[in-house]
Amino acid sequence: MSKQIPVGISNRHIHLSPDHLKQLFGEVHELTELKPLSQPGQFAAAESVTIVGPKGEIQKVRVLGPVRRETQIEISRTDAFKLGINPPVRDSGDTEGTPGLRVVGPQGEVELDKGVIIAARHIHFHTSDAESFGVQNGDKVKIKTQGERAVIFDHVLCRVHDNYALDCHLDTDEGNAAGLKTGDTVELIKD
Repeated sequence: MSKQIPVGISNRHIHLSPDHLKQLFGEVHELTELKPLSQPGQFAAAESVTIVGPKGEIQKVRVLGPVRRETQIEISRTDAFKLGINPPVRDSGDTEGTPGLRVVGPQGEVELDKGVIIAARHIHFHTSDAESFGVQNGDKVKIKTQGERAVIFDHVLCRVHDNYALDCHLDTDEGNAAGLKTGDTVELIKD
């Protein structure tokens, strides 16, 4: 019997540090929740910024909240071509040795010397879901999509925590390649 996992297609976005939030939006600004995300406590904010690379820029990049210790920008490979940078595929938070960008907000701008990644595909598991699926934090699995563009994605990181909700995160390039949209499901394949 196969167990299905819901998919969330992750568009480009930015997580801001408290200092960068102030620089971009003003000294006393707090993020305004636009809509909740699949993970408890996480939200898409009403705020957006422009990111500027050596070859181009992308406007209206959504800020996600709440604020984080360090600013991090997650883009797709297609976005990277437009911007003229070559970020690595990394797990969230692993930004050492990554390229930076200029970030422009309504009240100022920030020149990042690092922080741009292409997020590694991953699945969030609540601890009870992880037990049910037979996976542990840090495991790598495969997932199989359905439909006329069905593919198998390899090297999918399992992230397990009591605060997570079951959800597979893929970027827009991966979603488009497989004909997936948020709310579709994938099947876990264990080696």
